Amino acid sequence: MDRIARYRQIARDLIQDYSQHKVSHGEIETEGVIDSASDHYEVIQIGWDRGNRVHGMIIHFDIIDGKFWVQYDGTDRPIAAELQAAGVPKEDIVLAWHPPDVRKLTGYAVG
Repeated sequence: MDRIARYRQIARDLIQDYSQHKVSHGEIETEGVIDSASDHYEVIQIGWDRGNRVHGMIIHFDIIDGKFWVQYDGTDRPIAAELQAAGVPKEDIVLAWHPPDVRKLTGYAVG
């Protein structure tokens, strides 16, 4: 399996894992969004809690130029650490929410 195909499988596995988590209150569904054709991967929560609409991003990452670009991580299990545990080297993980001049200080890829 080539590297991109392996990364897509890792992405699918992580999204499926994170989307299995149930919220302990309200009527909130956790959904995994997998777009392997465009390499976009997300976990969102939607529903209602105490009369309030819930619609929020939990995780968003993309595979761009052979690297995982972590666009948003709202978890207590950092997705970058999960990617590393799955075999993705730090030089293939970009913490995209940081500006490029800060990324070089993170120990992960700059871009």
